Amino acid sequence: MKSSVFCFRPTSPERVGFESLEEVKSSRTPRSPYIKEKCRNLMAWIGKGGHKHYGSSDFSYDPMSYALNFEDESSRADEFPSLNFSSRLPATPDRSPDIKHLGETPITDAVFPSSKPESRNCTVTDSTAPNSLVFSKQTLTESAVKSRLAFKGIASGMAELDGSSAADTLLLELHQILNSCSKSISGGDLSHSQTSVSELVSFLDSVSDAAISEPENGDAKANAFKILSEIYQILCSPSLDHEIMDALSFELPKSASKFAGISPQCLEIADNVVHQFIRKCSPRDMLSILCEALDSPNKTVKAAAYLSPLISGLSNVFLSIQRRHFEQIKVAVPVVVKVVKVISSEPDSQDTELETLFDRVVVNALSIQTVCTNMETGENGKLQALLGLYVLQILALISVSANHLPFALRLASLLPYCGISCLGLITGSSIDTLSSFVIGEDEEDCSRFSSHVYLGASLSVILAQKYDEFARAAKLDLSALKTELQNNQTKKWQAIGMLKHIFSSVDLPWEFKRDAVDFLLYITSGDISNELDDEHNDCSLYMTSIFSALQAVTMIIIYTSDAALRKNAFEALKRVLGDIPDSQRFDILKALIKNSDSSSMVAILLDLVRGEMHRESTLRMSVCKDKALEADSKSRQNTLFWSTGILELVESVMRPVAGGPPILPDNSDAVLSALNLYRYVLMTESAGKTNYTGVRSKNNLQKAYNEWLLPLRILVSSIEAANKNDNDQLAVDTVCALNPVELVLYRCLELVEENLKHPV
Repeated sequence: MKSSVFCFRPTSPERVGFESLEEVKSSRTPRSPYIKEKCRNLMAWIGKGGHKHYGSSDFSYDPMSYALNFEDESSRADEFPSLNFSSRLPATPDRSPDIKHLGETPITDAVFPSSKPESRNCTVTDSTAPNSLVFSKQTLTESAVKSRLAFKGIASGMAELDGSSAADTLLLELHQILNSCSKSISGGDLSHSQTSVSELVSFLDSVSDAAISEPENGDAKANAFKILSEIYQILCSPSLDHEIMDALSFELPKSASKFAGISPQCLEIADNVVHQFIRKCSPRDMLSILCEALDSPNKTVKAAAYLSPLISGLSNVFLSIQRRHFEQIKVAVPVVVKVVKVISSEPDSQDTELETLFDRVVVNALSIQTVCTNMETGENGKLQALLGLYVLQILALISVSANHLPFALRLASLLPYCGISCLGLITGSSIDTLSSFVIGEDEEDCSRFSSHVYLGASLSVILAQKYDEFARAAKLDLSALKTELQNNQTKKWQAIGMLKHIFSSVDLPWEFKRDAVDFLLYITSGDISNELDDEHNDCSLYMTSIFSALQAVTMIIIYTSDAALRKNAFEALKRVLGDIPDSQRFDILKALIKNSDSSSMVAILLDLVRGEMHRESTLRMSVCKDKALEADSKSRQNTLFWSTGILELVESVMRPVAGGPPILPDNSDAVLSALNLYRYVLMTESAGKTNYTGVRSKNNLQKAYNEWLLPLRILVSSIEAANKNDNDQLAVDTVCALNPVELVLYRCLELVEENLKHPV
């Protein structure tokens, strides 16, 4: 019996059953005006930057890379005058919270029609197909024109639907909307087609939202499962018209993915729905559609679950691409990385959903490896480099999970496949090599791929140190690496600069920072820096990265609750400072002090400066005993710690940028350390009858007395007087904090008054 349904062609006997991918491609019909209009609209959407969604500012991608990416378009020259990506992409219109519009025609009717369920009926015709369910237009409205609608492959239980249950009502409503979509799309009615598709999307969203918003409602979950299953069975029908399939592909993958967070069963069906579109539609179209869907997660759905079917779909698309693999995958990779980054950093993301998402991302990387393997040798270099950058970013993202090891082990073998070495990871040289293949001189692409790549590279080494199985899978030799870093100062500085990404990460667990500090202690355990002079030990090129790493270490010291980690971090800080040449060490310390908001950390750093001055003073005294080196010592004194920069450091604490005395008792630690440093410098210069720092000059003595010390004495006295008679704990703590400050302050005043009698 020949039967037709709203979205099916007449089914011939030889077409019963699923079509192969080749049959689908060979039988694809030219696109209708509706499809072409949708393509133009999506390009317009991308050109305008898209509508704003949750995190959509992070999820952009460049569609212009698609110009020559896919199959030969010469056969479609007449149909598509402009053969480029822009003519093939659909528009994603603005959305209201509840109803989505695909065109200019708004949906003003309710999702469910006003016709009563009792007026609907359905009958089964058992002529040639025992499982065929035959609907007539009368089943939807009694006044409709009679025409039979057959659904090949749909469960025969639909024959008993009478609208008496909620599930039956939803299924009947679904078929009514699909019938409207079929008629409008097949008839070329663009405006009505957009409205019908929008109504279908709104209907599916209402079903999925109901189940997600009420997770304890078993009926809502069951209804969602039935509706999604019905959609999947319709898509699986071999007689499904490709024109209808293409039209639905713009929105249905997104709507189906919203069901993924309802239950594991819905997730599986959502995966299958997306796979059906990939199987029957052009990979070129599906790549852009899936990227746009990833770019627009809905706040009302579980984001991690929503992304999973879409990312799995991209894996299948990668494997379906026939040419220009690098250009196409290069567009999709940043989209995946950015959305996973946002979702993984959300505090309310459930571990199970995150692990499902991470599994899909790992499979995504493995599918790229499969594509590389299938390409001819010599043509897959760029794609291998892209895969390497992708793997490093994924490693950084999955490390936020407590169960990161299984995913990391699956990715480890990809590192040597991409030509990444252990030394190249910790120094960043492998990243530079891969980036030169993938990015070239494109600054925009550089900003896309740099995020999390360096973090993933440094984490790879820490993972190899932490897990022997990871080191074996990634073929990373840690012993040789540590020996190389201990004996090569330049490589060591590069490694320190790479570790800053771990130290400064706010998402990583503390265990990774603890392991990174241990690694830093190991590679700085030698004492080779003192064997090299400043001329051959210049770290100017690495000053910025070293400063960032040390600044991140100070943050670990401040915020960690682990006493052992705090102690090790402070030891690592001193060792790294000890490896920096004297001429540049002061600049690093000065920058750390001026950029710290912690009074206690400023005090610690000022004490380190005082220790360096004491060491340098002792060294100078021993050098000056040799008359031949005395002149050289004097020529170098202005570039070392005993310089006018010391007074600038003291002033930065005693007179902050805002002017006036420091805030007490909040900054009492920093003030006390600054006073001790000033007292030490003044006493040492007076005893040695020197003035390297200019501290004994009349102008500097008067400035310190009038602008630093006297205002501070007034402030301390007033605070003590205000709290003298208070017995509460806060007043007692305030007075106790100011007592040592007052003691050192009066000693500094005496020293200044004494030196003013005999200024230099």
